[in-house]
Amino acid sequence: MAQQYLPGQRWISDSEAELGLGTVLTQDGRMLTMLYPATGETRQYATRSAPLTRVRFVPGDEVTHFEGWKMTVREVDDIDGLLVYHGLDTQNEARTLPETQLSNFIQFRLASDRLFAGQIDPLNWFTLRYHTLQHLSAQSQSTLTGLAGVRAQPIAHQLHIAREVADRIAPRVLLADEVGLGKTIEAGLVIHRQLLSGRVSRVLILVPENLQHQWLVEMRRRFNLEVALFDAERFLQSDASNPFEDSQLALVALEWLQDDEHAQDALFAAGWDLLVVDEAHHLVWHPEGASPQYQLVEQLAQVTPGVLLLTATPEQLGLDSHFARLRLLDPNRFHDLEAFRAESGHYQPVAEAVQELLDQGRLSDQARQTILNFLGAQGQELLDAVNHGDAEAGQRLVRELLDRHGTGRLLFRNTRAAVQGFPERQLHAYPLPCPEQYGELAGGEQAELYPEVGLQDRQDEGEPRWWTFDPRVEWLIETLKTLKKHKVLVICAHAETALDLEDALRVRSGIPATVFHEGMSILERDRAAAYFADEEFGAQVLICSEIGSEGRNFQFAHHLALFDLPAHPDLLEQRIGRLDRIGQRHTIQLHVPYLENSPQARLFQWYHQALNAFLNTCPTGNALQHRFGPRLLALLDAAAAEPFQALLEEARSERERLEAELHDGRDRLLELNSAGGEKGAALVEAIAEQDDQYSLPIYMEELFDAFGIDSEDHSENALILRPSEKMLDASFPLGDDEAVTITYDRAQALSREDMQFITWEHPMVLGGMDLVVSGSMGNTAVALLKNKALKPGTVLLELLFVSEVVAPRALQLARFLPPLAIRCLLDANGNDLAPKVAFDTINDQLESVPRASANKFIQAQRDVLGKRIAVAESKVAPGHAKRVGEAQQRLTADLDEELARLIALKAVNPSVRDSEIDALRKQREDGLAMLEKAALRLEAIRVLVAG
Repeated sequence: MAQQYLPGQRWISDSEAELGLGTVLTQDGRMLTMLYPATGETRQYATRSAPLTRVRFVPGDEVTHFEGWKMTVREVDDIDGLLVYHGLDTQNEARTLPETQLSNFIQFRLASDRLFAGQIDPLNWFTLRYHTLQHLSAQSQSTLTGLAGVRAQPIAHQLHIAREVADRIAPRVLLADEVGLGKTIEAGLVIHRQLLSGRVSRVLILVPENLQHQWLVEMRRRFNLEVALFDAERFLQSDASNPFEDSQLALVALEWLQDDEHAQDALFAAGWDLLVVDEAHHLVWHPEGASPQYQLVEQLAQVTPGVLLLTATPEQLGLDSHFARLRLLDPNRFHDLEAFRAESGHYQPVAEAVQELLDQGRLSDQARQTILNFLGAQGQELLDAVNHGDAEAGQRLVRELLDRHGTGRLLFRNTRAAVQGFPERQLHAYPLPCPEQYGELAGGEQAELYPEVGLQDRQDEGEPRWWTFDPRVEWLIETLKTLKKHKVLVICAHAETALDLEDALRVRSGIPATVFHEGMSILERDRAAAYFADEEFGAQVLICSEIGSEGRNFQFAHHLALFDLPAHPDLLEQRIGRLDRIGQRHTIQLHVPYLENSPQARLFQWYHQALNAFLNTCPTGNALQHRFGPRLLALLDAAAAEPFQALLEEARSERERLEAELHDGRDRLLELNSAGGEKGAALVEAIAEQDDQYSLPIYMEELFDAFGIDSEDHSENALILRPSEKMLDASFPLGDDEAVTITYDRAQALSREDMQFITWEHPMVLGGMDLVVSGSMGNTAVALLKNKALKPGTVLLELLFVSEVVAPRALQLARFLPPLAIRCLLDANGNDLAPKVAFDTINDQLESVPRASANKFIQAQRDVLGKRIAVAESKVAPGHAKRVGEAQQRLTADLDEELARLIALKAVNPSVRDSEIDALRKQREDGLAMLEKAALRLEAIRVLVAG
């Protein structure tokens, strides 16, 4: 018989008990809408399959009114489908309480209800429930949430920035690390941590069109974030009234958005918690006006609480452009360009003084005076301590200066010089004779730099294929033979060239190779990357088109062959950056063939002699290309050597001047703040420590066993998971209906992107744990206790309680009151043996009991067990009250300290927003109010009979 749902009835969600008591809002045909007032959440269910249980209290139960008074139920009336409870309150006065007025925070003793209804679970399920609660409690208190579960090498500065930014309320910051330092990973970590902590739930990522795919892959592969990629086609095909409202995470190309006003309106109406903008330096602004894209981002930034801008380093862009980014973050603070110029001038001498302190450990009189002028009288004491050699005072002084730095809270910028840990590069150049077949081709940049492209269309006409005569192909085969023990990444500009090179290697050499290009699906690319990564049976060479230098990490290799050269230095840096990354243990070997006396040769000289782009990163490359690009293009194919040599000399000299300017302009104060120092290093260490533990694989085996997931060895450190015929729940988040390959090993996961990297934050782990605790799985059990010291027939009652608080996730109350499993082991005399007898000790002495026998025993002992449950509650209640009190103290201390810091900081640095302080005050107030309502819930019961 179908359930009758009427407005005002109270139900609880079987799958999300933490939402508290729900109220039926409407039932419209096949759809049912429920409101959960305790958390402010609304849910819609299909009426026929809603995972809901009707809340019916019986005489003897205690119920609570929403105003807080309690009543013991004597009678229950059903009036037109709504329940009305009659009974006595704590003053013994008669009261009536309609179900519509029940407290939203009432907890349910579902475990005892199930036990007495004969719903008894297998023994191993109870164990799984206990271990799940233990792990959930540990994870909710972890400082590594959102940082450790990512498919990335833990790097100190990235982790420091991510934690610093993600732990703010509605952060508004500029990430401006130098190329190769991982801005995208930093942004992903911030998004991931904010989502997991509940600080945000809706994120909009705006990127240039050519970076959409890279972001999609990075978010899915590294962070397990399912991002919806929006373009005109997806937008038009959606049948939702607002397509953006269907997605929590949206990835949108700025170019399309700029041209589609209808999409803009929908985007603004959808409402977002966090806006992320990549390549923000391309947004053009000057005092007289701004580009349409800048205006669009500006409007979005005004209505979105959190904003993350990813941009090139400020020095590359100039002060005006830097100001343009900052005014997007805080237009009240940065409203006057001239005032900003004047203010910036004050920070440079301070940064130089800090540099002196760091380099020499002491301060000259001039540097001392500079700092005194900046900090005022309160800096005197610190300066005296520094002069007396107090190292800690030096660190405090730097912190004090940072807090006052005009953009110290808004801007994070690391440089390779400050971060260290990058490999060296070695260049191997190979000038080769230009074949006569290429001399006949028409001009144009394609033909000049990529002559094979002009011949690829003619292959059907019976002409010999270009790779039969191009000397670069013969060179590549010979080079690969000499490097046969090494993995080699080959990058060329076009997908057709990559495919032709694979053909050439197969036909002419038999060297195992695979390709990677934009025409392949993500799955095909994963397979190609995995085949290349396989140490024993994999390909020696991976041939990539230009897209191969986007987003992927191939740093297990250190030989890079540039079959041709890209037309822009940023693309060259991107190519080299696939191998030249922090964590690369070998010198990067760059192999560059080029055709003599051709535009290729001149482009090689431009990159090598003028830009020094092969041996070092080239932060000035974009500026130099912008300035000299048109002249370079005109001279690439020219016969005369003198004008070209003059261009190289002029560009080299300009590069050296700009690099000196960059070096002198380095703001060591900002770099110190961005690098994170000991804090970042401590996070790396903590993640390494967590990676070394075996608790996750052990727990997952327990979980797989309970849910009927088969696991078999795939290779070292890797397993294949498959659903078995006895699979318990089809909604288990395996990720694939047939089979999935997993690894718990971070190094393995980094080289094998076709394997799922299982961590405590992986959707499979979180989803599996949720299936255990959100339902009733394992919350009842009956077992035979084999212990000779106990008299046969002795009954022990093992109960798991959870003291928990029902509250919106954004308050993060689990940090202060984690849902800890409080265990009670009660004997017949009402003594709690749990402190003396560990869970695992007693667990090893248990045997299963047939369900029918167990149920018969429970029914016979019902009254006795009911009384014992009440005794157990009274035993653990004082501990619960103490935990809640400690949680309130921790919350107060924690948030008061942060409030005091922000208020003091605001007095000296206007970039601290009033809204940030107000939100923190409200978080403190709401958090304390919610903790006041924290309740003790009976989570699970196990009856143990000695035999």
